[in-house]
Amino acid sequence: MTFKTVSKLALITLGTIAASAASAETIKVGIAAEPYPPFASPNSAGEWEGWEVEMIGAICTAAELDCEVTPVAWDGIIPSLNGKQIDVIMASMSITEDRLKVIDFSDRYYDTPTVIMADASLDFEPTPEGMAGKILGVQASTVHQAYAQVHFPDAEIRVYQTQDEANQDLASGRIDATQADSIALDTFLQTDAGAACCKIVGAVAGDTDILGLGVGAGLRKGDDGLKAALNAGIAKVLEDGTYDEITARFFTSSIY
Repeated sequence: MTFKTVSKLALITLGTIAASAASAETIKVGIAAEPYPPFASPNSAGEWEGWEVEMIGAICTAAELDCEVTPVAWDGIIPSLNGKQIDVIMASMSITEDRLKVIDFSDRYYDTPTVIMADASLDFEPTPEGMAGKILGVQASTVHQAYAQVHFPDAEIRVYQTQDEANQDLASGRIDATQADSIALDTFLQTDAGAACCKIVGAVAGDTDILGLGVGAGLRKGDDGLKAALNAGIAKVLEDGTYDEITARFFTSSIY
């Protein structure tokens, strides 16, 4: 079984993970084309790497699937799935009621808090009252945009195509705060720019209808065979220690 990533112009082979069965069908695994460290981002050679990229490889190996990682623009990733340009989404996509209306999901493979990162000079609570009058940056077509629009009605919401753009505007003083996954924002805080400008002010109040029930692999409705295979792969990497082994290389604690 092989595990490959695909650039916009060419296939980039990450390496052989196991012997590929000649008759195996290649499963195109869609990830967001926009960098989202430490989960998935291209290195200097253009190869995709990160926790989620490695976990895709491990899950596909455990599920005995021949997988090919295919970057797709985030705002078109569900249409690409339903249009059969890709076969599954593994791009830090939260399992939400709205998404379950149009696609199916595997079991979750990680779950982390949603937090607000702000200019270090500001002190406020991540509540509707605390966010009133603040300029909040969020990534387009994410649960964070949906949450902010519902729960922070008195904040000015600015929408960005990538989380990195929101982070950079926060560092430059163009916005007061941004909302995203805690791990993604912690990664930014570990950079020189992040450490110099910003801090986490706290986690937002839970709203599972919007924020979802963790991150799972998105599938087309009715693709029950692939769903069963991925669920089996997720269960196996959790059971045999592979999940913890990969996670330990990126994080100091479990994100499951």
